[in-house]
Amino acid sequence: MKGTPHPFSKYEFMIAWRYLRSKRTEGGVSTMTWISLIGITLAVFALIATLAVRSGFRTEIVDTVLGANAHVTVYRLPQTTEKNQVDRSIHNYEQLADILRSVVGVKRAAPLIKGQVMANANSTNAGVEVFGISPENLMDLRRIVDPETVIGRVDDFANGVAIGSGVARALGVGVGDQIKLISPDGVKTAFGTSPRVKSFPVSFIFSAGRHDMDKVRVYMPFTAAQDYFNRADRADEIEVLVTEPDQVEDVVARMAPSVPPYIQFWSWKDASGNYLRALTIEDNVMFIIMSILVTIASMNIVSGLIMLVKNKGRDIGILRTMGLSEGAVLRVFFLCGAFTGVLGTLLGTVLGCLFAIYVDTIFAFVNYVSGGGVWDPSIRGIYEIPAELKLDDVITAVTLSLGLSFGVTYFPARRAARMNPVEALRYE
Repeated sequence: MKGTPHPFSKYEFMIAWRYLRSKRTEGGVSTMTWISLIGITLAVFALIATLAVRSGFRTEIVDTVLGANAHVTVYRLPQTTEKNQVDRSIHNYEQLADILRSVVGVKRAAPLIKGQVMANANSTNAGVEVFGISPENLMDLRRIVDPETVIGRVDDFANGVAIGSGVARALGVGVGDQIKLISPDGVKTAFGTSPRVKSFPVSFIFSAGRHDMDKVRVYMPFTAAQDYFNRADRADEIEVLVTEPDQVEDVVARMAPSVPPYIQFWSWKDASGNYLRALTIEDNVMFIIMSILVTIASMNIVSGLIMLVKNKGRDIGILRTMGLSEGAVLRVFFLCGAFTGVLGTLLGTVLGCLFAIYVDTIFAFVNYVSGGGVWDPSIRGIYEIPAELKLDDVITAVTLSLGLSFGVTYFPARRAARMNPVEALRYE
């Protein structure tokens, strides 16, 4: 019993390989083949690199949001007190936090004090935002207490304050130094309101991975923040962390019936939703642009094959008179174009993957050659260009490149197969 025939015969591979290696004087188009090969390689490389950087940006941004912020912020609607003052603080914060912790999907609920003050050290001032949080709850903010980025001891937080690397750089202070926090909302006297000034030692310096966070954030123990901001027995907000941040809407829906109607929720998706949607649109546009580049590069295969078919008209006529079928001729020229597409895709994939893996080294070299300043974190928000190589992105790029390469190859190969051998040999 005969085995299943192969879709391509050995002699078809042999003829296609001979045509690809033939010199221009022999009717080959090696120059066009090289142009097509380089074009597809660069296009696939650019597509994979773009997809890797796109995925890296999204992952880095979401990770900094989730790693240094609450997944859900719980606050109360403003109310007017008997003294006609607007009050938004939560008085029964411990009871409310216990209720929130009992909801399925909630990892922790931490009372929080927030306030904007002026920080002073070494005759330098900087506007900062103070977050009053208990030491045990601070440990859940992995971007703030990451041992790889922290300078100092996180365990010393209860005896001082934690400041962002940008704050430390602006004030010129280090671990153990004293900083003054100055709040304009101080003690009211007969001569007006006097600013509240208090000094705190720097327990540790953190880097959350976002320049805009590191340059303004200061963390203070919760009880010290209550005393400093005159929030005795009150909290400004309650920070909630959930076990599944992507399903935060479901957790909010479960928390809502358990709290009074004046309590409101603000999730991380509410805060960053518009930005993430804009990032998604930008991602789709970049993918379309890169796909067009791959399409243009694949079109070079068409021009090269058309020239090859024209130059090999005599060979086609001879092969047809020797008994080669139309299908065999089609497969020979299809192999010529497909080989270029496959090799270009393979080389482009390797280059794209290497770029994603060694992106830090590459940009460090570019930054060195250009004299620095290539990546400004104050503009881009993060400290370095991120790249995350995903198997799905690589498969998408390879499938797109091979699909276009095979698709455009078919039509000139079909034209060669339909060439009349008599017309091809008429003037030979």
